[in-house]
Amino acid sequence: MPIAFESPDQADVIALIAELDAYQLTLYPPESVYALDLATLKQPHVLFAVARDEAGAALGCAAIVLGPEYGELKRMYLRPAGRGTGLADALLSQLEAAARARGCHQFALETGPAQPAALALYARHGYQRCGPYGDYLDDPLSVFMRKPAPGQAEAA
Repeated sequence: MPIAFESPDQADVIALIAELDAYQLTLYPPESVYALDLATLKQPHVLFAVARDEAGAALGCAAIVLGPEYGELKRMYLRPAGRGTGLADALLSQLEAAARARGCHQFALETGPAQPAALALYARHGYQRCGPYGDYLDDPLSVFMRKPAPGQAEAA
């Protein structure tokens, strides 16, 4: 299934993001959902990738917001038809590679405890649990993770 960097401002991608929002609101209250809006996803410092099925329909998406200290993974979502196929691994790997090509070598993310498959995916890719970062506050419905740069020692 092809993965490409695209604008999130497309009808099928907007529908995919709306599906992600609806899904997250079944798991967490609105105040514990830290989603980026469409305008932010369109900014030049955001890499936005879309995975499409053989017919060209949007099947999944993810973004990395490039900052001075790290890239933050946001808006990672796969429709049920794409789960368990390795597509999430490919999407994450492709995003990280594109971010590295732009000079980003550290990654962070916020997800929730009610998403064990996502937590397992991130752990498989070297993400480790950490405390809140950036503007996040400690939230019992948040799991913060980071992926140190290659060769960087884990902080004590």
